[in-house]
Amino acid sequence: MPTRLHEQLHLALNPRYEHQLVRMGLEDGWGHPGGEWGEGDSSGGPKPERQGPGAWPTLAIEAGDSESLNQLRRDMEWWFNTSNHAVKIVILARFDHRRREIQLEKWEEEPRAARPGAITTRSAGTLAPVLWQSISITQNTTNPPSYNVAKGALVLGFKLLFLRGPGPGGGDFVFNIPDLQVYAADIWAQLRD
Repeated sequence: MPTRLHEQLHLALNPRYEHQLVRMGLEDGWGHPGGEWGEGDSSGGPKPERQGPGAWPTLAIEAGDSESLNQLRRDMEWWFNTSNHAVKIVILARFDHRRREIQLEKWEEEPRAARPGAITTRSAGTLAPVLWQSISITQNTTNPPSYNVAKGALVLGFKLLFLRGPGPGGGDFVFNIPDLQVYAADIWAQLRD
């Protein structure tokens, strides 16, 4: 059964994403597909391209409160493989209780490189998951608490999300350091309850 912390790990990203959708005038162009696949913690894709029966999202978020990072990485691979690579970005959001840290990973796929010297290989031309960003967030024990974000902003590419280039006023979705600090405060609030 998902805990409140588990739910907050993925749901607390949504308001920041939705704010950027509104700012770009795209709030009616994003939805949650109605596929028959195992539902992720959060997912979405462009409308109408990724709506209706059998549609896969372009973005999936998997959260982990008790799951290991390796378990979440298996979920990430499932999204890419089972969707036949229709899923373009997978975000892993995990709270590491031992280290008291939030771990965010952004995964995308790239063509697998052919082995040097090989004439043909089965892996040539196939896609492989690549870790594009790894962000850790820790809490300072100041009063009020503050949050350290290591390795910068979380950036989601517009073209991968919407399957087209951005129009005027559009661009990549950026969760800057202040956004991630507010996100972290939402997560740590679940630990106090």
